[in-house]
Amino acid sequence: MSTLREPSGHVFRVDRARGPVWYAKYRLPDGRQVQKKIGPAWADRGRPREGYFTKRTAEVWLQDVLAQARRGTLPGARSASVTFAEAAEEWMRFIEQDRGRKPSTLKDYRNVLRSRLLPAFGERPIEAIERADIEHWRASLDGLSNRSKNKLLIQLHGIFRRAQSVYGLEKNPLATVEKHPLRPSGDIEVFSPEEVWALVRAAASEQDAAIFLTAAFTGLRLGELLALRWRDVDWSAGRLRVRQNYVRGEYGTPKTRRGSRGVPLADRLAGELDQLHRASAYQADDALVFGNPHTGTPLDGAALLRAFQRALKDAGVRKVRFHDLRHTFGTRMAAAGVPMRALQEFMGHRDLRTTLIYADYAPGAREVELVNEAFAPAEDGYQTGTKLRPTRTNSDQTYPENTGEID
Repeated sequence: MSTLREPSGHVFRVDRARGPVWYAKYRLPDGRQVQKKIGPAWADRGRPREGYFTKRTAEVWLQDVLAQARRGTLPGARSASVTFAEAAEEWMRFIEQDRGRKPSTLKDYRNVLRSRLLPAFGERPIEAIERADIEHWRASLDGLSNRSKNKLLIQLHGIFRRAQSVYGLEKNPLATVEKHPLRPSGDIEVFSPEEVWALVRAAASEQDAAIFLTAAFTGLRLGELLALRWRDVDWSAGRLRVRQNYVRGEYGTPKTRRGSRGVPLADRLAGELDQLHRASAYQADDALVFGNPHTGTPLDGAALLRAFQRALKDAGVRKVRFHDLRHTFGTRMAAAGVPMRALQEFMGHRDLRTTLIYADYAPGAREVELVNEAFAPAEDGYQTGTKLRPTRTNSDQTYPENTGEID
């Protein structure tokens, strides 16, 4: 059983190349020793500038800290006895119970804790971890993309920020750690209409064909397709209702601002789904549209992706990702003139900036015509394809005839 003791300490000055600095070293009632920088030392005579300390004002600072320690109100006193592992567990509890993160997201966070964060910081007191420790750790993250490294930094930032709220941690060492720069991936691939139909024709089953067509015609994510139920197919309204997803063996809500959304149901797709419904042994409203044909349970996503790659090969279509069917829907809709806000809702994007990437990949059929019309000259003698630069004369300058040189 520990015995509380009277807090005590002293101040001392350290001369550095950038100027002298005052430090304090003190012992807390529970016996822990702390050494902390007070601030730059005032070397000139007269009243010190704001933020600078003389020996007397440094001692006043220390006495205030010791008084807080006696009262038990010293900021950070509680955090000194908390390990990073304990703080990380509190953060996990917070985001699960108070923030309601999805099971799949929580699983990802725990995997990161187990594999990346706890081995580096687990048993260290959380207040002893500084920016230099974070920088040294991330320098050791070989083989990860900048995007993956930034995700680790975001998770770390959340743990330290929670520790500030719960344990009185004074500073978040991630506050001044810069994220890694990201460049646009540029990896969006778009199917042509001919490639979509070739893929559908090459599918190994009617169900696979319907899944591929639905992905291309609605932009649903793989997990959303696996969780689609017959009650979500609104035949009369011509809509698909996206209410759930199925990821890593668990049902959850889609990545959408409202948790659900509606997508237009094209006539051709409606016909294909109607045929699939008639042939299915599982036709109840709550049955899965693309369930296992023998059991009605969710399909194995990995097996479906393998079937997709085989169909690409058999169709003679270039090798792309299943997710590119979603990109195909986004780009085709943007090119057809669907307003970006409407497309954002169809795609289930939280941020309109994500939707806007599709506007650059598939230009509308009349875009060139529109530019031509916007800049069509009046009847003034200009001919398409001519290179003319009119000669103007004013008081001090003449513009020469076009010589064919690039200016």
